[in-house]
Amino acid sequence: MAVCRWPSGRRGWVKMIRAVIFDLDGTLVKTERLKGLSYAHAVQQLSPEPTPEEAVLRVFSEVVGRSREHVASTMVERFHLEDSAQALLVETLSQYPWQVLARIRLKIYDQMLADPDMLRSNQWPHTVELLKDFARQGYPLGLASMSICEQVNTVIRSVGLDGIFQVRLSREDVEEPKPNPEIYLLAARLHGKEPRECLVIEDSPAGVQAAVTAGMSCIAVATPLSKDGLHKQALLRPEWIVDEPERLKDTVERLLRSEVP
Repeated sequence: MAVCRWPSGRRGWVKMIRAVIFDLDGTLVKTERLKGLSYAHAVQQLSPEPTPEEAVLRVFSEVVGRSREHVASTMVERFHLEDSAQALLVETLSQYPWQVLARIRLKIYDQMLADPDMLRSNQWPHTVELLKDFARQGYPLGLASMSICEQVNTVIRSVGLDGIFQVRLSREDVEEPKPNPEIYLLAARLHGKEPRECLVIEDSPAGVQAAVTAGMSCIAVATPLSKDGLHKQALLRPEWIVDEPERLKDTVERLLRSEVP
């Protein structure tokens, strides 16, 4: 295994990376954008006035990586959907307005996931290649996603990654969603590793917060939806936020071999 330095500004603490844990949505596959589009279509169905897709995607970029309740509640508030959602509580078997939006959105998203060709064409190639590089080197690999298990399984099967992960976790496996560190701490425990022995590859501010709070090394791969939030968050030093995908492999190699000032 490779030796790396803890990327937190502390000198002289040498450690081993013994497991690598990947997020899924937005990190390996561009499903965060698909989720954003599904929210946009759902908001348009509920909104009493025309709502541009771009407006919904801007709001989604502020909450990307957060729980379904948080995202849907934010959409209901920002786009004034309370009344139209209330009118559909019984029809959608919902108790709260945010659940109405979430259930409409989920049907739209499931239709998107039913197209394997679309998922294969929406991979992030540099991150997928990094995953395969770690697999070839024999690193234990984990997946820690806030999507539900059925969606996770659909995506990784469609893009040919089924079987590559020794630990695979989804939203049902934890009580608290990211940015709570629970899912990453559970992944480390199931790998039989200490948190400080794990490297996390993430794309969202919520995921980065979860990894850092768990005490793990983290590299963030910025997407158009998450770039601004990652830099504003400032939980990682700028050198550990990858704005250009082609820099990902070099950034990971630098973390694995270098002392971080």
